[in-house]
Amino acid sequence: MSAGNDGGGGSNHDAGTTSDAGTTSDAGLTSDAGLTSDAGSGVADDAGAAAAIALAHALFDAARQGDNATLVRYLDAGVPFTLTNTAGDSLLMLAAYNGHPAIVRDLLARGADADQANDRGQTPLAGAVFKGHTDVVRLLVDAGADPDAGTPSARAAAEMFGRTELVELFG
Repeated sequence: MSAGNDGGGGSNHDAGTTSDAGTTSDAGLTSDAGLTSDAGSGVADDAGAAAAIALAHALFDAARQGDNATLVRYLDAGVPFTLTNTAGDSLLMLAAYNGHPAIVRDLLARGADADQANDRGQTPLAGAVFKGHTDVVRLLVDAGADPDAGTPSARAAAEMFGRTELVELFG
């Protein structure tokens, strides 16, 4: 976690997304969202890919900004809670890093992995520790998050920033 890290390890511009429900085709043309479209299918597919990209951006922004109503609406409609951006930041990572306990609680209840690291090895727990979101830290610990997972680990971040109450919470 670096001081310049703005949103759970990623920038506010999520250049792409992945999920368990990724879309691919034989043409191999990939949009910014990691969705792949058929080269001969034309404008309709391009519009669909653009809409999917816009939706992904909106969902990442909702996780960052604490817009639980928007996230719940789309998650209930079938958007996978495993959605990640090209930096590997999950919705849980973004919500934890930005201190949104209601979203963290909802994502954990849906089965989000409390220890899922992003592409830099950072976990949601370490992100919450780094930003000092004690309520989110407690939720993640209660969900079984490992304080020693990731790089740096949540324990190392708590020690580095003198957050003794969190070090004690980790045992």
